[in-house]
Amino acid sequence: MLDECKALSNETRLRILEWLKDPDANFPARGADTAGLGVCVGLLQQKAGTSASTMSAHLAILQRAGFLSATRRGQWTYYRRDEARIRAFTEQLHHAL
Repeated sequence: MLDECKALSNETRLRILEWLKDPDANFPARGADTAGLGVCVGLLQQKAGTSASTMSAHLAILQRAGFLSATRRGQWTYYRRDEARIRAFTEQLHHAL
């Protein structure tokens, strides 16, 4: 549970999870052909106003914590929330506190 809490201790990572909760509203410019895959790193980076390396680090932390899953298509990587894992974490947190 410590890795999950550390992942959530950063404002940018919290915003990423919030944005990905409703990708259609937060990333209207993404292509319909890839919408089912998630949101590409470039769109997340642009919205957050961070460098590519900083965004990659944030996404890696969220993925290691289990909050995101990644799908690779060609040179692009798309991220989406793992709703089941997020739900399990919040239930675990509720029981622990």
